[in-house]
Formats: sequence, C-alpha cells, structure tokens
Amino acid sequence: MEATIKIDGKDVRFKSTAATPMLYRQKFNRDLLRDIHSLADEINNPKAAGADLSIRALNTFENMAYIMAKQGDPDMVPETPQEWLDGFSVMPFYGIFPVLLDLWSGNVKGLEESKKKAELWIENLQLLSFCCVQSNSESPSEI
Repeated sequence: MEATIKIDGKDVRFKSTAATPMLYRQKFNRDLLRDIHSLADEINNPKAAGADLSIRALNTFENMAYIMAKQGDPDMVPETPQEWLDGFSVMPFYGIFPVLLDLWSGNVKGLEESKKKAELWIENLQLLSFCCVQSNSESPSEI
C-alpha cells in the first residue's frame, strides 16, 4: 500500500509491503510489530505515559516513517534516518502517524486475507485427499 503526504511543503511517498518488518529489523535491530504495539499503547494511554510521548515512542515513529519513505522512494531518501529527518524543519507526528498506521494495517489485513485463503486451500486439499483415500479403499483391489 502507498500514500503521499505533504511534509514541510514536500510530497513524501510512503509505502508498506510484506518486506517492511524485515527492512525495519535489518536497519534497526528491532521488531516492528512489538515497537508499533508499544507505541500504540502509549498513544492510547496518555496518562500512563505522561503528557508527551517518550523518546522511545518518537524514535519508533521516526524509524517507521523512514523505512516506509525509503520503500516509497528509494532513490530520493538518504541512507540514514538522521539525514532524511534533516531535510525537514518539522515532522508532525500526529498528522503522519495515522496515515502510516493505515498503511501498515492495510498490509496486515492483506496478510490475514492471504492466510485465510491458504487455510481454505489446505482444508480443501485435506478434504480432497480424504475423498481419494476413501475412494481407493472402496474400490476392489487388483490382484
């Protein structure tokens, strides 16, 4: 899934695919799913986290945004998040995070649909296999 967001007067293309968690893990040695879960918990429980987001939450957001921007426009995004962030005077968390989360959610939804289809195929193959075994056992054997 892809989306373009205007940040600091620049159009930034973000992309999320099945490779996003792997790229995140390779670049930052962290698990994207766990980091997103922690970030979402902090956003949903502002009293527990305090008035402002923690440094860890902001870091997760910046890293996630960087990976998705790098996927969206690999030739235009620098090799480090620091270089990329230096290209903006401001990075509006609350304006960008919902879009990134939607991209990620759409990707996860696609994975869930694929998993359901695969499970259905497996179920059908098992049923077909069972029917073939039944059919073979009911037919007379050749001597």
